[in-house]
Amino acid sequence: MLDFLPTELPWLLCIAFAAGLVDAAVGGGGLIQLPGLFATLPREVPAVLLGTNKFSSMFGTGMATWRYARNVRFPWRPVLYAATTAFAFSFLGATAVSLLPREAVRPLILVLLVAMLAYTLVKKDFGALHRPREIGRRELAMALGMGAAIGFYDGFFGPGTGSFLIFLFIRFFGLDFLRASAASKVVNLATNVAALAFFLPSGKILLAAAIPMAAANVAGAFTGTRLALRGGTPLIRQLFLVLVIVLIARMGWDTLRG
Repeated sequence: MLDFLPTELPWLLCIAFAAGLVDAAVGGGGLIQLPGLFATLPREVPAVLLGTNKFSSMFGTGMATWRYARNVRFPWRPVLYAATTAFAFSFLGATAVSLLPREAVRPLILVLLVAMLAYTLVKKDFGALHRPREIGRRELAMALGMGAAIGFYDGFFGPGTGSFLIFLFIRFFGLDFLRASAASKVVNLATNVAALAFFLPSGKILLAAAIPMAAANVAGAFTGTRLALRGGTPLIRQLFLVLVIVLIARMGWDTLRG
């Protein structure tokens, strides 16, 4: 297991740092880190690479969550409600992988991403201002439902989870892009911990790579949150749009190929 370290580890550290940086600002770190793992360690079992990815990204997400929590104020109650159901439903999503082929879901996700991009482009003030809504029973119920849907999706499929969370926190809770990105990290952290609850006991983590990658991911997350906090909502909106376009391109290509 240690044979790959002298040559492959430096590449893995660079990949993990870049993934942590992007993910901390606007999500989508998995688009960088997971393909990077598959390309760098092609002989490893996919489940082990998935577990390694979740292990290292969890620490980066934890760093981003901590940094945002210290510097950005957002409504904790609905965020924690969403995180709780996301944690629980990510297990169901992981179970559903064996029951329903992911290819059946890809066209629907592609349509949702295109609709989300169009909505954000048309509404120029979307996420520009922080207009938090009063948190009542309706909003808390919405947070529970949102967390359940996103948690299931992250456990089942994954790509774009951070983007969907940011969009939903803006659309239904009146947050701006900066606060929505901060809130999304709490929910993402919950789904990562839930995934590790499966991967760790089953031994599907390559710790020789995962531990140093976790350190690099944390460094990237620290840098990413610093950039996001300095650039604020305008920077995160631009990164969000770029990420959604990349997601659409990737999933569109996968759909045409598949």
